Amino acid sequence: MMRSMYSGVAGLKTHQTKMDVIGNNIANVNTTSYKSQSINFSDLMYQTTSRASGPNATTGRAGVNAKQIGLGVQSAAISTSITSAGATQTTGNPFDIKINGEAFFVVSGDGKSNYFTRDGSFYVDAAGNLAMSSTGYNVMGWLPDPSTEGTTIKKDSVQALRVLSAANMTYPPESTTEAYVEGILDKLEPDAATSAGKTMNLSFFDALGYSYTARFSIHETETKGQYTVQLDDILNADGDSLVDVYEVNSISEIAKFGETGTSEVTELVSMLDGVTYTRGATRADDIYSKKAAVANVFSTDYATKAIKGLEYKPATTGSNVIADGDSFSGGDTVPLTATGTITRADMEKYNGLMFVKRDAAGNGPYYHYTKADGSNVDLDAASTADPDKWKEALGLTGTLSNVSMDADGNVTFTHTDDFNVDAGKEGVYKDSSFTINITREEAYGLDTSANNGKTYNFDDVAEDGQARITTTTTYSGNILEFDTDSGKFKSINNANAVTLDFNESATDKGGKVTSLANFSDINIDWSNTTWFANGGSSTITAQSGTEGAGIGAGRKLGQMSGVSIQQDGTIYATYDNGMTRLLGQIAVAKFANAAGLEKAGDNLYAATLNSGEFDGVGVDITADGVGSMSTGCLEMSNVDLSAEFTEMITTQRGFQANSRIITVSDTLLEELVNLKR
Repeated sequence: MMRSMYSGVAGLKTHQTKMDVIGNNIANVNTTSYKSQSINFSDLMYQTTSRASGPNATTGRAGVNAKQIGLGVQSAAISTSITSAGATQTTGNPFDIKINGEAFFVVSGDGKSNYFTRDGSFYVDAAGNLAMSSTGYNVMGWLPDPSTEGTTIKKDSVQALRVLSAANMTYPPESTTEAYVEGILDKLEPDAATSAGKTMNLSFFDALGYSYTARFSIHETETKGQYTVQLDDILNADGDSLVDVYEVNSISEIAKFGETGTSEVTELVSMLDGVTYTRGATRADDIYSKKAAVANVFSTDYATKAIKGLEYKPATTGSNVIADGDSFSGGDTVPLTATGTITRADMEKYNGLMFVKRDAAGNGPYYHYTKADGSNVDLDAASTADPDKWKEALGLTGTLSNVSMDADGNVTFTHTDDFNVDAGKEGVYKDSSFTINITREEAYGLDTSANNGKTYNFDDVAEDGQARITTTTTYSGNILEFDTDSGKFKSINNANAVTLDFNESATDKGGKVTSLANFSDINIDWSNTTWFANGGSSTITAQSGTEGAGIGAGRKLGQMSGVSIQQDGTIYATYDNGMTRLLGQIAVAKFANAAGLEKAGDNLYAATLNSGEFDGVGVDITADGVGSMSTGCLEMSNVDLSAEFTEMITTQRGFQANSRIITVSDTLLEELVNLKR
């Protein structure tokens, strides 16, 4: 009876232990990455009252089994379902990580002792370390390999991952070293024919991350399909020219683009329509002339003396009258006269007079104006008898006559005044027309602007004025050439690319030397340009970096804009200058017998002799081709409540049954004691 009572006690203890295990599972049903446990029972020792005996062949007696009385039950093993994954819970936090597979994160609280966990709820602490949210233990992994400039991971002994260190918060700037030009330079591009040229800008960076704009201009030459490309200026981010910033005389003291050279083209050129050529005794005596309007010959005086709306001609009477065949030159005085009608609208618009149709007193029509001395003057039809009043009102010089005004305010008169021939104008008045002399360049429509870089040599001029002219173009830059048959790029300075070459230093007007070492020379590839027809509109543009790859584009200083963790645990930072940086890789540990790990609390496990030792290096989670990491989610507990409640019921019944053994044994003992009564 005592043995049965002790068996019942053993049963109570083991079922209580099982209830403890079940209770712990249920308590951790919502614990991140918790692994459920289960308990197995085994029978305890036995009391043998009679050992087994074998059969006797001589007597023919059969063998007898041993007689054993069990002494109860004990806890055989408590196992952890460590390889069974829990459900996935999405959190949206980029530092929450779920392991897919049978690996464990490696964490450490002191950098020496390593623990293991499936709990991937991480955060970044004040020092920038990736750590467990619950314990603050550092997440261990590998750092970038310095020998590869941080582009690959060095898989050495694991160490704390400091992902948001001060050094990682920014990405260093880089100067631009490569650029390319692409697009169409239409042969009918109008800007390329001007002295300013077709403008093209290139944005680039220096080594400090400051941005600049190099301004180039493309100019057509006399050779078909050939252009000159020159550097006009370099501007900083504020739009200030580096010529002004460094106080130098020209942009060539900052950077050079090509060399100074010349190109020559000889061709037959005809005079413009309306130009007359008169051969002189020598080439210097040749005369080119063309008819000119009166307003062109006397333009300076014409703007101030002439009445708008009237057409002036040379006067036929008076002094200084110009006759047919007379020559004239700058400074000569010629009387001009005009007769016509000025409308009321023009009288008010150009001459400041106010027309009054009928005033309150019934007077009118008349023109009213206020003189400089403040007095008021009215000019009506009767006033036409005094032309000087009208001349004063209109602010004219010379002579005004034959004045008349109709009821609508339209005024008719004749105005004669002396006009001066403009300086530099000379010619002949013939057949009622002014013929002015022009330069040879003007006669052939050649560009005579001071900054066009062109000079002209007239090798020969025929009687009809057709000339053989050699045009010499001086340029500072590079010669860009296209194949005129295919329209494809041919060369720029006999190559595919040219260099924007920065000087080592700049010396300002006061002699102060400033280093330009922050600038890098820029190799500019032109091979992607074409000379196709595009409706007279060019699409040619310059881009920094190499085409496609963008190598050598340069960049500003980058501020960290985000951190991402890949499936293999590699951690990358992104920056607002478009760059990314490898910050490290989360290492994982794998064990031959993961169930042999020892729970250390706080969702941590410790290695044991039966789990296998951690080698201190760890493995890449994707090395087996199965494992991976998912970000923005966590692994939940793998506790199955339905199974736990079922186990709870059977455990309760087992406990209840064992308690009955003790109760019945107690009753039997009581009956035994009562036998002596």
